[in-house]
Amino acid sequence: MVLAQAAEGPPEPKNWLPSPSTHNVAAPTPNPSCPHAGIPDPLLGPRTKQPGRWVGDQAVRQNLPIVVMAGHADSQRLASAGTPGFAVDVKRQPPMDPAMRDELFWNFRVQKAVVRLGQQAGLNIRGYRPPTLTIPNDNDPRTNWSQARTLSARGTYVLEIHFDAYRPHGFGSGLIPAINRPLSRVDEALGRAFGRFPRNFRGGLGGPRRGIGILEIGMLEPPLENKLRNPSTRDQTVECLAQRVVDALVKGVS
Repeated sequence: MVLAQAAEGPPEPKNWLPSPSTHNVAAPTPNPSCPHAGIPDPLLGPRTKQPGRWVGDQAVRQNLPIVVMAGHADSQRLASAGTPGFAVDVKRQPPMDPAMRDELFWNFRVQKAVVRLGQQAGLNIRGYRPPTLTIPNDNDPRTNWSQARTLSARGTYVLEIHFDAYRPHGFGSGLIPAINRPLSRVDEALGRAFGRFPRNFRGGLGGPRRGIGILEIGMLEPPLENKLRNPSTRDQTVECLAQRVVDALVKGVS
């Protein structure tokens, strides 16, 4: 059972990516190498078929603080370490980094790209990364969950990047929105761009209960996983995935 966190938030951590001083939001320049969204989506793969029927209609200010996290960044070697992906689990290929599951490896890559492109677009955005890959205590102030609880209470929009498990275990791309606050136009924009999981997916996950919007980019399986693992297409694929996220964030605050 997760213990209640103290009312006062933890001290300001030192492992933040910098955020810009001004926030004149503008849509990123479209990348002609990135495929357009479609059904089926040539970049993300299938969307979740779970019945997410929520609508985000609460307006937000243009300089809304946004913090991007990498899912499972503090739970390696624990039961919640994330998916190893189809290549490792089924094809028995070596992991991208032996210190972490492949999902976290790609979560980190997309997180960094989202923060970089988001700052270029003028968003008030930064990233948080726990100082160690394994923190067994959920209430440790360094975990994503603890940081998110404090940040969400201050009005920050917290988004956690994930890749879903491969089929038949995974569901597809989509947003699992936070359940501790009203849903905003940022949630709505992400839901339109990636799909919608039910708000109370699996009875209400720990992250959404603490203010995290969990964004499942797509299932970690071919063809998306092949594009990520191929050195000739890796950087471009990460860039295109991050641009999808940033485009949605910009629409949500505009």
